[in-house]
Amino acid sequence: MEPCSPLVPFPLLTTPVESTYRPCTIPYRFPSDDTRKATPTELEWIELFRKSIPSFRKRAAEDTSVENAAEKAEKFDQRYTQLLGGLKTDPESHGGPPDCILLCRLREQVLRELGFEDIFKKVKDDENAKAIALFEDVVRLNDAIEDEGKRVESLIRGIFAGNIFDLGSAQLAEMFARDGMSFMATCESLVPRPWVIDDLDIFKHKWSRKSWKKAVIFVDNSGADVILGILPFARELLRRGTQVVLAANDLPSINDITYHELLDIISKLKDEDGCILGVNASGLLIANSGNDLPVIDLSAVSPELAYLANDADLVMLEGMGRGIETNLYAQFRCDSLKIGMVKHPEVAQFLGGRLYDCVFKYTEVILS
Repeated sequence: MEPCSPLVPFPLLTTPVESTYRPCTIPYRFPSDDTRKATPTELEWIELFRKSIPSFRKRAAEDTSVENAAEKAEKFDQRYTQLLGGLKTDPESHGGPPDCILLCRLREQVLRELGFEDIFKKVKDDENAKAIALFEDVVRLNDAIEDEGKRVESLIRGIFAGNIFDLGSAQLAEMFARDGMSFMATCESLVPRPWVIDDLDIFKHKWSRKSWKKAVIFVDNSGADVILGILPFARELLRRGTQVVLAANDLPSINDITYHELLDIISKLKDEDGCILGVNASGLLIANSGNDLPVIDLSAVSPELAYLANDADLVMLEGMGRGIETNLYAQFRCDSLKIGMVKHPEVAQFLGGRLYDCVFKYTEVILS
């Protein structure tokens, strides 16, 4: 489903969207702050995005689909650095005051203006291939867990382990380039519970006592994240009779999975009978969210996603960008999950947790 119409509010947000919904979780400034001066939080986040520039420049310089990529990568560095510097001196410049959505949007805008459409394509393709090769082993290991509560927890831990594959984090980008990532080792080495937000036991209790007719899952990264983390969890929902809508980005951004890439992955995992390792996948739908950033503003999604989501009774936002930096406090008319790993020290500090801590926020809506 392609976005071909103006974007619309996500229908499961509590209404009215205009007065109650704020996508960004961390307040960069308050009404009492001087509009002419960048706040300490704004300066801190501008610096965080500035530190990510070398890894983006390196990926851009290696993009063989762009002529004179190295020269244009240097221009990206200069232009984005200049934009960030402008926001430091005048926070209302360039569409400000800045928040995580604006800082991401400006970065993508500069890349696309220079002709860089998908600077992480090669690493995404490589990681998708590796994860597809491991998919059956990961699913079989989870299927072998007879205790339902332990199986659910194993699936959730798999989502966290996959979510660490995030090249938008400068620290993780360096780690990945140096060592690669081991999915199973990461599952075993998650920070110990209790996590900074930890509703897992409540969710496991509800899982055993209720079923959802339709779940909408906003997916995050390529590779292990979506293939070894989200898809085994989605398959478990399908096995329970839940229809599952996976909402993926319209355009590439960092190493996030796109709608077209996810369609291709699902086609490779299905057998000739339309099953994913023995589970009927006819209830699995892939939707284009209409989004083009690693964060998301739910006041503007594709009409196609809005239509598919209208009767869902579970919404899940996965990843630090969609479920923590934006939408952690978003309220829905149905049950919701916000799940992701904390990959920036600034986010850990805001939440009062640890770097690489986990957020598992479950909210149940009791219908009258």
